[in-house]
Amino acid sequence: MQLTRPEAAPAAGHQRVWALALTSVAFFMTALDALVVVTALPAIHAGLGGSVSTLEWTVNAYTLPFAAGIITAAALGDRLGRRRMYVTGLLIFAAASAACALAPDAGALIAARAVQGLGAALVTPLSLTILAGVFPPERRGSIVGIWGAIGGLAVAGGPLVGGAVVQGLDWHWIFWINVPIGLAAAILSARQLPESRGPVAARLDLGGATLVATGAVALAWGLVRAASIGWGSTQVVVALCLGALLIAGFIEWERRVPAPMLPLRLLRIRAFTAANATGFLSMAAITSAAFLMSQFFQLGLGYSPLGTGLRFLPWTATPLVVAPVAGRLADRLGARPLMSAGMAMQAAGLGWIALDITTHANYGKLVLPLVIAGVGISMVIPTTPTAALGAVPLADIGTASGVQTTLQRFGAVFGVAIITAVFAASGHLGSAAGVISGVRPALTAAAGLSLAGALAALAVGRRQGRSVGPAVSEAAPGALSEVR
Repeated sequence: MQLTRPEAAPAAGHQRVWALALTSVAFFMTALDALVVVTALPAIHAGLGGSVSTLEWTVNAYTLPFAAGIITAAALGDRLGRRRMYVTGLLIFAAASAACALAPDAGALIAARAVQGLGAALVTPLSLTILAGVFPPERRGSIVGIWGAIGGLAVAGGPLVGGAVVQGLDWHWIFWINVPIGLAAAILSARQLPESRGPVAARLDLGGATLVATGAVALAWGLVRAASIGWGSTQVVVALCLGALLIAGFIEWERRVPAPMLPLRLLRIRAFTAANATGFLSMAAITSAAFLMSQFFQLGLGYSPLGTGLRFLPWTATPLVVAPVAGRLADRLGARPLMSAGMAMQAAGLGWIALDITTHANYGKLVLPLVIAGVGISMVIPTTPTAALGAVPLADIGTASGVQTTLQRFGAVFGVAIITAVFAASGHLGSAAGVISGVRPALTAAAGLSLAGALAALAVGRRQGRSVGPAVSEAAPGALSEVR
């Protein structure tokens, strides 16, 4: 796999406007769905039943195929046509959203969420590839910056939008709203966006994608089942061992295959490996903490879904303000101090909240630690990809960016799985006291993941000798890239 620039003819002005509008809307929709469900989980639990592990899979079932399909989706676009596969992804996403809304039980909802994740895996990387293809190189940095900012807005607004929709309408509508948007975007994209392809020689590492996806599912399933039936259960032991063997098989496969999705030589670069470890742990901590805090605010303290979304804002809205400043500081100071300090701040904020959680907790006392945690993760969001991409040769930036984003998605899956297992060991969803009993140790564990990320960031090393700014701006600054 290698980074290639789209070779389509320069687009007309109106085509560029359409490309920016359509790809941004699609990216917002798929990014929003990763978190919009968080504040709807108690309502889904009340409507469909199920245990905390069931709630967990409504999150993981979306994220796992999303993570596993990113690199393969980009390669499919190269071979079959980027617009064609992008439109296909939008249609899959819209159809799966309707299936989620119509799900009669938790099992059907989880299955539909998995299909949603597959659609998102097609839409997200190809939206950036198409967008970069219609703008000249000298404008790609600013245009892709707008595209990335849309994703940040989705992260900040996800819990709030989910809470508002659930309270004003019903939890089914967090999925129904995707249907007309997805269909309209698919129709307009087929008419207004240009078609392009990548190198004919691009290969699909289907073996690697299959091994890593099934291995991740086995590990996540084992962690989820451990929360219900115990760590010593035969099912859990077999699932965890099978997952470990599949991941080991993936590494061996990548060592031998001619065009690996994860070139192992990149892992021998200490700064690249350390930056990816930090990204993995940062997403594990932030996603699992959001999952926990939604249960705490609604089931522990009795806030409404909308009230819960509003109370997330001191935490989730900070990237809109802090992340751009952190990105500029990283150019001057290097990524390592911001990454390590940011993860340490998130650990401190989450640990502080864990100490203050009681059945009579005053939200006012939680605002400051929420802000501290939010500022911390905001320092990490733009600097982690900068460190990862700055550590590899220019020719490997496309591959490195795809690997970095994929690992972050997997981090979210494993974070929720691990933290839910901790929650289930001490608490339950049956009462406010049960929720709080589980959230305190689980949130402490999320703080521990953040602290581990701070330690991993120290291995990034000092500021890299070359700037990745121009190269990343043409590929994917802190987001996904064109991966071949």
